[in-house]
Amino acid sequence: MARELLDLTQLRASIRTVPDFPKPGIQFRDITTLLADPAALHTSIELMARQIRAVGADMVAGMEARGFIFGAAVAASAGVGFIPIRKPGKLPGETIGVDYELEYGMDRLELDPGTITGNAKVSLVDDLVATGGTALAAAELVRKAGGEVASALFVIDLPDLGGANRLR
Repeated sequence: MARELLDLTQLRASIRTVPDFPKPGIQFRDITTLLADPAALHTSIELMARQIRAVGADMVAGMEARGFIFGAAVAASAGVGFIPIRKPGKLPGETIGVDYELEYGMDRLELDPGTITGNAKVSLVDDLVATGGTALAAAELVRKAGGEVASALFVIDLPDLGGANRLR
């Protein structure tokens, strides 16, 4: 049974902005209100799943932690598999990793290289793109594992921080 999708204005309205969190001057975009709204959650997943199907992706990779929420749901809706991209020490067995810079230090992402086979086309999914550092590191991991990055999709883009432009 097909459910009606919200328009983008309604979808945007489902995301709460929390001023001065986690520190003064930050306008935090809180997705918990979107997640609690069945129509907004369905709309965000379906819109991304349509993009996954349009680019012919074989897999969706979601970055820990909120990328797991959207990535797994989008993958299921699009009929493709899901790859978790994890923080260090969270995956058993062999992993490959990428270190990347944050505005306040360094971090690392890892994945199981056996989850990407052949020249799999992988779409990255996360809740938000800010500076793009996490998504760029995830893209590098996908390529190191032998995959091709088909697209990068986010529920929220903070364009003033330039992350989407860096990904392009």
